[in-house]
Amino acid sequence: MALATDHQAGRLQARLLPMSAEHLDAVHAIERVSQLHPWSHGMFADCLKAGYSGWVLQDIAQEVLAFALSSLAMDEAHLLNLAVSPHVRRTGLGRRLLEHVLAQARHAEARCMLLEVRASNRNAIQLYCEAGFEVLARRPRYYPARAGQREDALVMCYDLSAR
Repeated sequence: MALATDHQAGRLQARLLPMSAEHLDAVHAIERVSQLHPWSHGMFADCLKAGYSGWVLQDIAQEVLAFALSSLAMDEAHLLNLAVSPHVRRTGLGRRLLEHVLAQARHAEARCMLLEVRASNRNAIQLYCEAGFEVLARRPRYYPARAGQREDALVMCYDLSAR
């Protein structure tokens, strides 16, 4: 694993690139270790074919460290998926991707960005709240969980028009 750190900023160095088909195996591998019920490889491929906005962060050895996927419908952006490889979590990569996706939505003149997140995903909720997202609603039993159970989702919104 070839990780470089920007010692001045204390942040992990990673290149931001548009997601392409060549990234999908690595993206899917991160998804599989990050989610209880991961998206399939085909779902990622379908998102790219549909023209959704996908981004990856790669280290100097071209290992994909994190990814994000979003879509735009009318004047609403939707963060569909964002995940960071376990060995580089809590290094600012998720925040960097989120900031980029928000900037892309702002550039596209979206008025807001919406997302759903598992109610139990405290780290993601903290990231989104710190970025300025607010909880709009709770969707009961939205996500599949362990042993046939279901888990609530929080619907969160970032008001792009106010920033």
